[in-house]
Amino acid sequence: MAPSLYWWAKENHRGTPVVVKMENPNNWSMVELESPSDEDFLYQNDGVPKGGRNKNAKQLTWVILLKAHKAAGCLTSIASAFLSLSSIIRRRIASGRVDSTDTSSSENPAVKSRFFTSIKVFLSLSLLLLCFEIAAYFKGWHFETPDLHLHRLYTLTSGFAARDVFGLLYSKWVLIRAEYLAPPLQFLANACILLFLIQSLDRLVLCLGCFWIKFWNIKPVPKQDLTDLESGDAGGYFPMVLVQIPMCNEKEVYQQSIAAVCNLDWPKGRMLIQILDDSSDPETQSLIKEEVHKWQQNDANIIYRHRVMRDGYKAGNLKSAMNCSYVQDYEFVAIFDADFQPNPDFLTKTVPHFKDNEEVGLVQARWSFVNKDENLLTRLQLINLAFHFEVEQQVNGHFIDFFGFNGTAGVWRIKALEDSGGWLERTTVEDMDIAVRAHLHGWKFVFLNDVECQCELPESYEAYRKQQHRWHSGPMQLFRLCLPAIIKSKISVWKKANMIFLFFLLRKLILPFYSFTLFCIILPMTMFIPEATLPSWVVCYVPVTMSFLSLLPAPKSFPFIVPYLLFENTMSVTKFNAMISGLFQLGSAYEWVVTKKSGRSSEGDLASLVEKPTRGGTHQRGGSEPNLEEVKLLMEKELAKEKKKKKHNRIYTKELALAFLLLTAAVRSLLSAQGIHFYFLLFQGISFLLVGLDLIGEQVE
Repeated sequence: MAPSLYWWAKENHRGTPVVVKMENPNNWSMVELESPSDEDFLYQNDGVPKGGRNKNAKQLTWVILLKAHKAAGCLTSIASAFLSLSSIIRRRIASGRVDSTDTSSSENPAVKSRFFTSIKVFLSLSLLLLCFEIAAYFKGWHFETPDLHLHRLYTLTSGFAARDVFGLLYSKWVLIRAEYLAPPLQFLANACILLFLIQSLDRLVLCLGCFWIKFWNIKPVPKQDLTDLESGDAGGYFPMVLVQIPMCNEKEVYQQSIAAVCNLDWPKGRMLIQILDDSSDPETQSLIKEEVHKWQQNDANIIYRHRVMRDGYKAGNLKSAMNCSYVQDYEFVAIFDADFQPNPDFLTKTVPHFKDNEEVGLVQARWSFVNKDENLLTRLQLINLAFHFEVEQQVNGHFIDFFGFNGTAGVWRIKALEDSGGWLERTTVEDMDIAVRAHLHGWKFVFLNDVECQCELPESYEAYRKQQHRWHSGPMQLFRLCLPAIIKSKISVWKKANMIFLFFLLRKLILPFYSFTLFCIILPMTMFIPEATLPSWVVCYVPVTMSFLSLLPAPKSFPFIVPYLLFENTMSVTKFNAMISGLFQLGSAYEWVVTKKSGRSSEGDLASLVEKPTRGGTHQRGGSEPNLEEVKLLMEKELAKEKKKKKHNRIYTKELALAFLLLTAAVRSLLSAQGIHFYFLLFQGISFLLVGLDLIGEQVE
């Protein structure tokens, strides 16, 4: 049966209706873009084919014109966005602010230069090989998958097949890469794939452990009844608690953290607050000192300490504070970083877990974030940290009573700190250091997933990059220092194996190593040495599955699964560089850079503190309503001052060089018609390009 000539009359016309004002065929104007209704397409009675609908030719012309107008509008929007992006890139390049000119960088200049030089060498070789391969492709050298066998290559590259000088050179190159370059590259690729699978299995086991905890609703339960805490009577459990807030030149956030700890629900006479100010800026020192004085006038038990000799960064600050003579009167110490805002019931939810449980040395709460939806960078950080707390910390805390102390939002038994040797300044991860030593001395840790402490995430890529460098170089320093002590310790063999192979090697060393090596070096090289291959499931299916598992604790972030996968591979450059610096004790591994804060506090929490009345009796908070209102006004003034300061986005050279390397490999993959590999290299290259141009986080006009 012949097809109907009226096929277009049977379509379902969906979309926005079209309303057109037309005075005559030569004078028309569009009032509203909408899609035509079914009635507009009816034929007259004498022209309707059986079972069909009629259309007027003039009406069809209008529909086509309007569709073309809509398409032109889309193209205009795309062109406008592209021009805007080009303008930003042009301004970034013209400003000349690259990471190599950053004097505050936490990376050793010599190490950074060598690392960047290595990437540039790879990029130069890839561009040279790409030109060589394109020339060979147009001369008829097409190698498909069946051709990539040694006996077949000998046939194709024999002297009879090579008819000119170029053909002879290319045939020799093919044999060299097949006999000498492909075998070691394939061996390295297989080794990285094995590490990748082991780490993926570890992540799967952690997720299964988290599912078990959720399914059976397992959570730590304190032995003390909370009703005693709320009553405030003499029979309640109110041990002496020391609260410490170490800070250093963080005037954007000091007011909100001081206000939060001064409003903790704990008897005033059984809590002392130490503001440990290491600020080098005299203005910041005076502001913090003035804020402490205000709270002292409102009956808060708070003191200000400033060190003259600022050795040891945060660890030195905490160690100096613990050497005060009055500390011996206290049983527990709660530690909060300058941007953390504990809820008033923080101590009433954490301290009871120590009662009648002398083996517990640490109670750790999870973090929540006031700026998690600020930009794409903060959304991607949320995925990582949600998995860290919900899965890693919770599972390790439940099954082996050990996890890494997060450095803040935790309560320590002072006896556990002293028994473990106290705070040491030997690494930049003093929190992990004290946790490892406490575990080796037999202390147990408790993680509370349902107790949250608000803080803020780095909003700029520069701040996040420096934070990650410190977080990934420090563990490698610590591993080198602690390995003999771990081996000689009296803990069980299983706990020793867990600490060495899982806690340090697999999660701190192997993860950044294979992420960078496999996806940023080996994969592009296999495009130019196609005799060595990476299976599609390694490039696509397993990474997507692992990203899916990482997103389970943050289900609202599922739309960002692809950006998250690409960004994690992009960050592997910084993490790999940091890991190497820490492992081989390079200069940048010992430098501490305070993470830049924006001062985004939760105004709703401050308002609730103002509205909540002060309770009398022994169980009260040291605060006043006028003071909290003043805190809000001062914070707004400080933020206004910060906005007036000049900020700049930078260009990151290593990320840009890798972007061009991956995009070059993507072009080469087209010659071999490798679909999944091409798309992965293309989008990963674009991801590196966006990060290299600092378009991922806070944008400064």
